[in-house]
Amino acid sequence: MQNLRLATRYAKSLFELAVEKGQVDTVYNDMLVLQAICNASPEFKRILNSPIIKADKKKSILEAVTSGKISEMTARFNTLLVQKGRESEMSDIITAFVKEYKVYKGIKTLKLTTAVPVSDEIKKELIEKVQKKTQVKNIELEEVVNPDIIGGFILQVDDMEVDTSVSFYLNQVKKQFLNNDFVYKIK
Repeated sequence: MQNLRLATRYAKSLFELAVEKGQVDTVYNDMLVLQAICNASPEFKRILNSPIIKADKKKSILEAVTSGKISEMTARFNTLLVQKGRESEMSDIITAFVKEYKVYKGIKTLKLTTAVPVSDEIKKELIEKVQKKTQVKNIELEEVVNPDIIGGFILQVDDMEVDTSVSFYLNQVKKQFLNNDFVYKIK
């Protein structure tokens, strides 16, 4: 919990500086680049988290990996993180920054989990329906394909979740049988 608070503070500070300097969108894009690097390379994350690798080596690796891909403000922020020994918090800081940006821009993330990929037509229709229900104009769709749900879909917006998956209903039936909910009806 302490590290999450720390990451939020760093992200908020960077966000406020970006707003002040008029570089919010630039820094947001930089965060997406860094997030992609962290997600694509587990070795990169291990290097940042390693207590054995010295700070100056981490700084040079970070600069080499991000050279020409991020703005100077973000590069300086990364240098600050390394100097303060907070580079291991980078993933959480990126996540917190992206969250802050979406709140600032009024963007809602709609997460759709299905067993098979969904057509663009269905995605568009879903976004339109959610826009009408929530009065939110900017909706970002995050699509997840998970064959384990068997069929149906799971829709998540903020703290709300609608689960119409086959696996959910099968689990409900299983719980009812385990609780012997049907025994009294037999007698």
